[in-house]
Amino acid sequence: MRYAVLDGGKRLRPLLVLGAAEAVDGNLDAALRAGCAVELIHAYSLVHDDMPCMDNDVLRRGKPTVHVAFGEATALLAGDALQALAFELLAPADAGIPARTQAALCRLLARAAGHSGMAGGQAIDLAAVGKSLTEDELRHMHRLKTGALLQASVMMGAACGEPGARACQGLETYGRALGLAFQVVDDILDVTADSATLGKTAGKDAAQDKPTYVSLLGLDRARAYAGELLEQARAALGTTGLADTRALLALAEMVVHRDN
Repeated sequence: MRYAVLDGGKRLRPLLVLGAAEAVDGNLDAALRAGCAVELIHAYSLVHDDMPCMDNDVLRRGKPTVHVAFGEATALLAGDALQALAFELLAPADAGIPARTQAALCRLLARAAGHSGMAGGQAIDLAAVGKSLTEDELRHMHRLKTGALLQASVMMGAACGEPGARACQGLETYGRALGLAFQVVDDILDVTADSATLGKTAGKDAAQDKPTYVSLLGLDRARAYAGELLEQARAALGTTGLADTRALLALAEMVVHRDN
């Protein structure tokens, strides 16, 4: 579990939780727990995603994947345990976090990780190997597989405070655009960066004949689409009415302009 979580990674999801919590003047203790929980869910998903029954990858964050280092059975159990630990963190008995906030955080994370989010998107991804998808179908797959957990990170941060309906709607739109932008850029980097830079196997999507934004739109159009999604995220922050969304804006810029 430590091997999967504590060595490397951008920590984007926890940063989104904290950025949104800061914007709504939320409960810092709740936000820290939420940030850790969403990172644990992300780490568990990578452990399982890398296994032979899924993507069968041997490199993650510049080192052997968990099943390569420890065996498939241990990797499966480590992922399961990381998922359980995430929800344990969200429901402390004595942390002074209101029960209503704890329940809201658990609900948001469960929905984003389950059949209508990450797990459902991964199922679609596996079924799509070797097939052609329309742009709408590809967008739907990635909104679930990748976007749901990123959007939930933003909304979990918001749930640590008491934002109004206007702020919530703007943050939700921001999270949706950012989540899709992350996947578009991931698809771009898969064909433009090397394994040493990425810390994972480059060219994997093409080798496995997976539909991507690059294979569907072409490299130049995919890059332009990432820029369009950044503008959507920026515009959404402007509609929230929140006084300080600088951290969230900086994170959106980082997502689109990153090189790994």
